[in-house]
Amino acid sequence: MRDAVLKALGTVQDPELHRDLVSLGMIERVEVGEGGAAQVKVNLTTPACPLKDQIERDVRAAVLGVPGIREVTVTFGAMVRSSGQPALPGVKHVLLVGSGKGGVGKSSVAVNLAAALARDGARVGLLDADVYGPSVAHMLGQGAARVTANAERKMQPIEAHGLRFLSMANLAPAGQALVWRGPMLHSAIGQFLKDAAWGDLDYLIVDLPPGTGDVQLSLTQTVQITGAVIVTTPQDVALIDAARAVDMFRKASVPVLGVIENMSYFVAPDTGLTYDLFGRGGAQKLGGLPLLGEVPLDLDARRDADTGIPTVLAHPDSAAAQALTGAARALAGRVSVQALAQLPDQLPVV
Repeated sequence: MRDAVLKALGTVQDPELHRDLVSLGMIERVEVGEGGAAQVKVNLTTPACPLKDQIERDVRAAVLGVPGIREVTVTFGAMVRSSGQPALPGVKHVLLVGSGKGGVGKSSVAVNLAAALARDGARVGLLDADVYGPSVAHMLGQGAARVTANAERKMQPIEAHGLRFLSMANLAPAGQALVWRGPMLHSAIGQFLKDAAWGDLDYLIVDLPPGTGDVQLSLTQTVQITGAVIVTTPQDVALIDAARAVDMFRKASVPVLGVIENMSYFVAPDTGLTYDLFGRGGAQKLGGLPLLGEVPLDLDARRDADTGIPTVLAHPDSAAAQALTGAARALAGRVSVQALAQLPDQLPVV
């Protein structure tokens, strides 16, 4: 009967990857007990799988359609797959978050993407590559923390809210301006990546500085990048620079996985009326790139950034947190789709 169950599972497709769960190697275990009780464990391609509920429904329907099966228990695990060689030792995916210009909330988005992925169960690191204007440490409530070295003399990332991060704010004295030229920036980025004890990570999120300059070039030359996310507001003045960032990534052969439209709209808390303060839907003009999410302006999100708790954790039911969580899961799904291209046609069932 186990073979019949496996055959039935071979008809269930992952909604994003468009291949069946068996050939994808997502069926970790199938057991059939007395009385027709089946147990199936599905290994998702990311803990942040946005379509987990649909997969569970489809698995149940397929297995219950097998003659003799009276009940089915579906459990889940997750294993993020890399696209070939790891980007760094122990790091499966390096994901860049860029904007082309400042003032669009890129760092806040990066922090919340990382926190949302970590809350879903992924192993996440966050690198604040905005060396001149580091803000990640403050947004994670760790502005006063200092980076230390481990026994191997590597930088030890600071841990907060279920993720690991490094920021120049935790290395330089508070308020001190860094007046560095390109070679020093390149050296700093290399140290953050290769002289840090990141450990085993599914995703290393990199918060880029605004623009298309030295840091972006150094990253693409130093490490294998899985892909980039563009953050923009809906207005044309932001989209002009976002388009330049898209062009830079394409010239550097970095896949652009999608766009997040931040400050997309505002809902007045006293009246419930919606205002499109910066227009709306502008991100859809960026060359047909996938729209990962539309994040509203939100008072709690601003306060959360100042108090050092990502809004996806502090106010998970708010519209902004829901949009950011959805964007993180959509991003994880895009990474899984890209990694699929590196998989063989058939993976084994354990």
